Amino acid sequence: MKAVDELRNEHQGIELMLRILQSIAGRFGNNEQIVSGQLDGVMEFLSVFVDECHHGKEEEFLFPALEAVGVPCEGGPIGDLLDDHEQGRRLVARLKKSVGRFTSGDTESAADVKLIIDEYVKLMIQHIDKENTKIFSIAESKFDIAKDDELMENFDKLEKERIGLGKHDEFHALLNRLASEYLK
Repeated sequence: MKAVDELRNEHQGIELMLRILQSIAGRFGNNEQIVSGQLDGVMEFLSVFVDECHHGKEEEFLFPALEAVGVPCEGGPIGDLLDDHEQGRRLVARLKKSVGRFTSGDTESAADVKLIIDEYVKLMIQHIDKENTKIFSIAESKFDIAKDDELMENFDKLEKERIGLGKHDEFHALLNRLASEYLK
């Protein structure tokens, strides 16, 4: 299923960023130098790629399509995933504030940055596992080719209208640069 494959591929990019974040957290924990410009790119990736793009596709198209075929939201797997999305947004907002304080010279905020990154990474690893092993399997069993095509059309439209042409590629280039710096 093309739509689910696209979301799984995006998960691979997100998982790479999570490994990068773990390395960044380690540097914060060891008081090692962090390039603030790289942190700006990480924050943009979390807000735009993870939330606006990836979670947008799920919340606006995949989850409603699953509800339409009987998968419960409240008290079910979709509600649980939506709660994770909200928790992730709150953590990213806290992270942005702590990173802002750090880049403004507040070295005491380094410990906060590390703790928030650790919490976010843990949340997202569990969240991705839930989607990859449960919700995507349900989608593959419930949707036909026509629904898959409709989802892909909507995913493409969301990406073009909200993220912009070429931005997805820019994020992958960012991942490659950060991986070469932080995952040696």
